[in-house]
Amino acid sequence: MHKRDVPHGWIPREQWIPMIGYRSLVVGLISGWLLIVASPRADELTDLLTGKKEEAAISSEQVISAGTSEKDDARIRKRLQAIYAEIQGLKSLSVRVSGGIVFLSGEVESAATETMALAFARKVEGVVKVESTISVNRELQPRLRAMWAKLVKLAQQVLVGLPLFLLALGVLALFWITGRWLAARQGVFRRIAPNHFIAHLLGQLTHLSFVIAGLVMALSLLDATALLSTILGAAGIIGLAVGFAVRDTVENYIASILLSLRNPFQVSDFVDVGGHQGNVVKLTSRATILLSPDGNHIRIPNATVFKAVIVNYTRNPERRFEFDVGVDTDQDLPMAQSLALRTLLAVTGVLHDPKPLVVVQSLGDSNVILRCYAWIDQMQVDFLKVRSEAIRAVKSAFDGAGVVMPEPIYKVRLFDAGSAAAASAEREDRVRAKGPPEVRRAAAVGSIATGDVSVDRTIEEKVEASGADDDTDNLLSPDAAREV
Repeated sequence: MHKRDVPHGWIPREQWIPMIGYRSLVVGLISGWLLIVASPRADELTDLLTGKKEEAAISSEQVISAGTSEKDDARIRKRLQAIYAEIQGLKSLSVRVSGGIVFLSGEVESAATETMALAFARKVEGVVKVESTISVNRELQPRLRAMWAKLVKLAQQVLVGLPLFLLALGVLALFWITGRWLAARQGVFRRIAPNHFIAHLLGQLTHLSFVIAGLVMALSLLDATALLSTILGAAGIIGLAVGFAVRDTVENYIASILLSLRNPFQVSDFVDVGGHQGNVVKLTSRATILLSPDGNHIRIPNATVFKAVIVNYTRNPERRFEFDVGVDTDQDLPMAQSLALRTLLAVTGVLHDPKPLVVVQSLGDSNVILRCYAWIDQMQVDFLKVRSEAIRAVKSAFDGAGVVMPEPIYKVRLFDAGSAAAASAEREDRVRAKGPPEVRRAAAVGSIATGDVSVDRTIEEKVEASGADDDTDNLLSPDAAREV
């Protein structure tokens, strides 16, 4: 290339390396290669160039606009000042906005007012951050003024709403009085349920229904029906907790209601409840009280009574008694049975229908057991007295007829034949001395002198003296239907 052909300012190639330097050229080549090999992805490079990494690092919930200007700052400041001017306690705040950052200063009356001011500032569009130098006024006089203003405002609200409140209170009182008046009309409820306890329970439910209806109407007038749902929800939770805590008491109360409806026994009935015998004194809302034959009070929880096996000895006026009598194995059993049967029929108080019965019960070691059955009317005679007279009469008849009722005898057999023959002869002489069967039957047919068999009313009198006829706490009612 000729010198004249060289453009102006052009540097020949052979002069590049001396001007740049060999070391600088090597470093540049290596750096370029590293940039190509370890270069970031296109999207990451774009993010670095546009500044999106810094934007994401600020906040995921707030986006800072890249176009914030003095005009936007003025708009934010104007908006916040308009908001604070309308709220009592925030009018004195000073607002300054720079680059989307809000600077608040001034004095407020309480920490709650400061929190409200910060919340309003954060909600304005375009706000990046809120810096607060607000101070809370701790002086006594401003606080007293604020409290007095609140009290005056509350008093004004009460005076304005007082007529409506009095009307709601009057509605509630009217429903309360009406429900109480209806609950006191026990005659109406006794027609539905003859039992005193059930009638009283129906009255209480009626009263409660009227109270709830009055409460709903009163809250409707006050536009506070949402409060009723809260009260009922709280009452439900409290009721559930109390129910678990007093489960046994609730169980006894429910059992008392069911027992008063079923009416398995009446006052003075002689019953057996789970092995406890006695005359019924009363049935309360928690327990059944019995008076034992010994004069002791037995208190049984109603839940136990409801689940127990109950034997009522008084429900059926006809009741059967039984007793055993033993006769010698050498006696004529049909004759002994017939004699015992005729004797039972002659005892005062023993019914002829159903007829008495005498059966051979078992064969003992030295005697035969006869079991005697007889029926009585509990309304006319006493059970224990008639049974006692029947046993005495049968024994007297057997003694008069020569029927031997031996005690347990252990026989010792000896190998001496003479002694055995003498014992057998002695037995035959003893039987022969009592006479033939005809004589024995004739002797047994005499009249039987029976003692006192009248009904013993001692326990019944004690039951009456215990206050069993008091209807205030006795769930048993003679007018209620009795369980079959």
